Amino acid sequence: MKNRFGLIGFPLSHSFSEDYFATKFKKEGIVDHRYDLFSLKSIDKIIEILGTIQNLKGLNVTIPYKEKVISYLYDISKEAAEVGAVNTIKIIDGKLYGFNTDVYGFEFSLLKFLERKNVNALVLGSGGASKAIQYVLRKNKIEYNVVSRNPLRGDLIYENLNAEVVDNHHLIINTTPLGTFPKNDACPQIPFKFLTAKHYLYDLVYNPEKSLFLHRGEERGAKIKNGLEMLELQAEKAWEIWKN
Repeated sequence: MKNRFGLIGFPLSHSFSEDYFATKFKKEGIVDHRYDLFSLKSIDKIIEILGTIQNLKGLNVTIPYKEKVISYLYDISKEAAEVGAVNTIKIIDGKLYGFNTDVYGFEFSLLKFLERKNVNALVLGSGGASKAIQYVLRKNKIEYNVVSRNPLRGDLIYENLNAEVVDNHHLIINTTPLGTFPKNDACPQIPFKFLTAKHYLYDLVYNPEKSLFLHRGEERGAKIKNGLEMLELQAEKAWEIWKN
């Protein structure tokens, strides 16, 4: 019987995870393993997955369930608890254990990208992905403000973003799904006209390779990076957790 793994979230048409693990298993000669996408319209559908997929060993979790899945877990790692979000689940004897590998993936990727750490950051979005990003920024003593459509969930709303705010925050990180395939024509509504060559734009979106957010930043001379490296790094960290 194959060892089963997969990704839960909604929607999942943009995800590279299935291809990533299929390629990994083939390249590394890992037999009797399978990774699938489980598109769940509501988080309570995870019960059906757990009840019907035999030999399920682990799950990745993506938008919009990184926070909501916590109530289904038997235990959670200290780091994931501090973040307040889970993106990796290990299943042992039917019990679900939660971890956050986004922290590892983002931190390693970000520090390679930044040429200097004495920057202030704007974190666009306030969901589960945003929480991991905020954790990494705090860990690396990078001051930041959260921008949210909901004034109760962020320090700023998008209407607050003006020339002064943008000039005082040279690192801007998109943690929202805006711009993800197939809705490539969307992006967070920030005043791109105030960006300069001093700015770094990091987008957790990796499909398409260059989102509209990154494209518009590049037009203003900003340095840009997508979320593919973060995806790959967090996937490898998840695999370490599953196999040990």
